[in-house]
Amino acid sequence: QVQLVESGGGLVQAGGSLRLSCAASGRTSSIYIMGWFRQAPGKEREFVAAINWRATNTYYKESMKGRFTISSDNAKNTVYLQMSSLKPEDTAVYYCAAKRTGASIDDRVAYDFWGQGTQITVSS
Repeated sequence: QVQLVESGGGLVQAGGSLRLSCAASGRTSSIYIMGWFRQAPGKEREFVAAINWRATNTYYKESMKGRFTISSDNAKNTVYLQMSSLKPEDTAVYYCAAKRTGASIDDRVAYDFWGQGTQITVSS
């Protein structure tokens, strides 16, 4: 099993920046991909970004490119999501997730482990 704990959420003004962290523990050797998803009220959970555990490849939802950056620190078993130029429509619960294979990176159903989520609210 893998446990994921997110941190770094909160309230930020539009145009501001925020960095989320996701600390992994347990059988981290089984992780191949780490991803970030988000879910706004009344909407489905959507893919934001992902990174392979060796940090050699990153993946983004097209609309997130340029504003969001995913990175990892394997020594700390932690993945980060740096968000800038935040907009009110970025308001959502952000979830960290992990999967054991490299397939279907943007498909939430393909992920094996999930964090509890952290709320981000962007005020206008």
